[in-house]
Amino acid sequence: MARRAGKLLLAGLALGAGVLGAVAFRPDAGARPAAAAGQYELAGRVVRVADGDTFNVLVQGRQQRVRLASIDAPEVTKDKERPGQPFAQASRDALANLVAGKELTMICYEKDRYERNICDVPLAGGMTANQKQVESGMAWANMEGRGKFMRDARLPPLERQARQAGRGLWRQADPVPPWVWRYQCWQKQQC
Repeated sequence: MARRAGKLLLAGLALGAGVLGAVAFRPDAGARPAAAAGQYELAGRVVRVADGDTFNVLVQGRQQRVRLASIDAPEVTKDKERPGQPFAQASRDALANLVAGKELTMICYEKDRYERNICDVPLAGGMTANQKQVESGMAWANMEGRGKFMRDARLPPLERQARQAGRGLWRQADPVPPWVWRYQCWQKQQC
């Protein structure tokens, strides 16, 4: 499975690099239109980090879920039926070090089927939390579906650099992308 996952990831990178998804303007309370069409800003304080690509932010007294755009982090779970992935806790901790307790203004694209705001999370210094997670080897550039979720063309090169340097999850011999893990392990129960 691991070798096949690596081939799938490489095929996805080759086919999907630079593909940009369509976006829709779907503001909520606390959301303001951003400069680019179809995007909106969401500003608030991070109150909980769920995993390496998802956190809750407090906006006008109400929690909103944020999913980092263009990346996918190792799966965290406490469910015995759906085991988590190696490096999941390290990825969660890395994101918490970047955003926990901070007041942030995110650039969001849309809401997904789970009602999470799909956002880039700008940080001081010019990079996004999305880019930092990939650069440090704590997440993949999300090439699921031939890159249909990729909005930041800078992420695949950052992933290649992290892989070549053996940072984070790239210390493993053949890490399995989360989108492959969810299918093989959780749906097919072939962990």
